[in-house]
Amino acid sequence: MIKIRSILVFLATLGAISVCSAAEKSIILASTTSVEASGLLANILPQFTAKTGISVNVVAQGTGKAVDTARRGDADLLLVHDPDAEQQFMDEGYGSTRRQIAWNDFIIVGPSSDPAHILGGKDSVTALKAIASARVPFVSRGDRSGTNAAELRLWRTAGRTPEALNPEKWYRDIGGGMGQALNAASAMNAYTLTDRGTWLSFNNKGSLVIIIEGDPRLINRYDVIELNPRRHGVARLDSAKIFADWLVSPEGQQAIGAYEVDGQKLFNPSAGSPK
Repeated sequence: MIKIRSILVFLATLGAISVCSAAEKSIILASTTSVEASGLLANILPQFTAKTGISVNVVAQGTGKAVDTARRGDADLLLVHDPDAEQQFMDEGYGSTRRQIAWNDFIIVGPSSDPAHILGGKDSVTALKAIASARVPFVSRGDRSGTNAAELRLWRTAGRTPEALNPEKWYRDIGGGMGQALNAASAMNAYTLTDRGTWLSFNNKGSLVIIIEGDPRLINRYDVIELNPRRHGVARLDSAKIFADWLVSPEGQQAIGAYEVDGQKLFNPSAGSPK
């Protein structure tokens, strides 16, 4: 009887170890919506899992919400694109390491009829001033995402604060994701700011075309941030580091750079990123 009980205890312990090992092979990534909606993560994650056996469960949110998720300890790794929010996260001691993994750019899209008469320009701030002067519809995500943060920085440079913009009827704050903003802009023949990756993978363009591109202020960098074990504990952080290291490795960078939609590259590897 004692031998049987010992065997059962041994098997139970072995099972617990197996469960723990399985749990350590799965991590939660709090990610900006653009790397999810563009299809990048769906393309590269199977490659990483096949190599390491570590599965990555993605929680795709606007950058502000993704940072909050990581701050609460409800994720093991953070992948976002808002330099100001990222720096605050690091300054507060929630992150241990921050590395750039890719870049693309923001663009302003709008109706081909171009009622603000800004098509083909390269100065995003001048374009926003023209949109405001013409009082033509502009869709804002309004969701604390990295794209929303970039848009508001541009508006401030153009002399418009959020407090001044929100009462304006032509300024449509939808409080939604990039796909929702593009759908709204398509339906309303409005202008909006979008990351290029989501734009290239977006199917409901309607009359929307690229209006402004090529402004250095529109560079869009993506960073992976490892969490501070002193603030979050150590569970799964080792596996999270393996993924972060893979993203910046030659193999990970090649996978990011190789991802295309209709023959167009959506993200550039971090090497050679504009300063």
